[in-house]
Amino acid sequence: MKTNSLQNLLVTGGAGYVGAELVPQLIRKGYRVKVLDLFLYGEDIFENRDLDYSQLELIKGDIRDQQLLKKSLVDVDAVIHLACISNDPSFDLNPNLGKSINLDAFRPLVEISKSAGVKRFIYASSSSVYGVKDEPNVTEEMKLDPLTDYSKFKAECEKILAEYESESFTTVTVRPSTVMGYSHRQRLDVVVNILTNHAFHNRLIKVFGGQQLRPNIHIDDMVELYLLLLEAPKDKIAGKIYNGGWENYKVEDIASIVKKVIGDDVKVEFVPTDDNRSYHVSSEKIKKELGFVAQKSIEDAVKDLQRAFKEGRLKNSFDEKKYYNIKTMLDVELK
Repeated sequence: MKTNSLQNLLVTGGAGYVGAELVPQLIRKGYRVKVLDLFLYGEDIFENRDLDYSQLELIKGDIRDQQLLKKSLVDVDAVIHLACISNDPSFDLNPNLGKSINLDAFRPLVEISKSAGVKRFIYASSSSVYGVKDEPNVTEEMKLDPLTDYSKFKAECEKILAEYESESFTTVTVRPSTVMGYSHRQRLDVVVNILTNHAFHNRLIKVFGGQQLRPNIHIDDMVELYLLLLEAPKDKIAGKIYNGGWENYKVEDIASIVKKVIGDDVKVEFVPTDDNRSYHVSSEKIKKELGFVAQKSIEDAVKDLQRAFKEGRLKNSFDEKKYYNIKTMLDVELK
């Protein structure tokens, strides 16, 4: 059960890929949770989930709506801010939209949170803020070299949040690696999940390049990481930034793991690519300071997805828009 005084939570973007697994876990831990989300990927994500629904409030709305934020933040002790246009291709579809949600809405959200008496603010940044690094281990102290507007705005929000850190308002930033595995709001547009989908259904994996290192973290570990940041003593985390990851594998090695789990008949085809982004993210700081070590592997994520495919939980996995951020963004015409 929960071990601190932060009873009432607001999770922005709580109906997204990670939020769909985080929110139920928070409720099971004894928290009361408000979810503020546009619910672009469906409004049934929390149905039939064996939860105490009296502890869950769903608020359909936009984080750019400051009056809604003021109402939603009444009696909230902590905010976990996950909401964003969440990858480069989706962001590039409409850069102005991406900026309005990922950057312009951020300072008002932080200010309103602090004014409302929120005690802790946890921000989901991204390991993409580092850009391309030659160093063998990318640590939190290294210079940020974001290459895209998506990652530049993530980095900018980190700086904004730091301005508001105070004795009564604890701020902490996590830079997650690429999340993988099964969720009730599934994404099939991230590397491990993409390769598993193709391997299971087409028995063929196309690897673009292959030598690039990609840091990954299982969705269950990501959930545990947010719980840890919520429950950690404030003097340990106040103003801190942590990488959130574990396994750094070459894309070709990820493909080998997927093939091993799904079946020897899966063919792996290598295709040249211009995308040579490669980085090895170190998660030593969070291990040393908070004792966090991810427990689940790429193999675990592949097995979870394989089970979901076999049980028919992810129907039409190539055509269903809700599994792909960019397809959904094109479909909903959000402004």
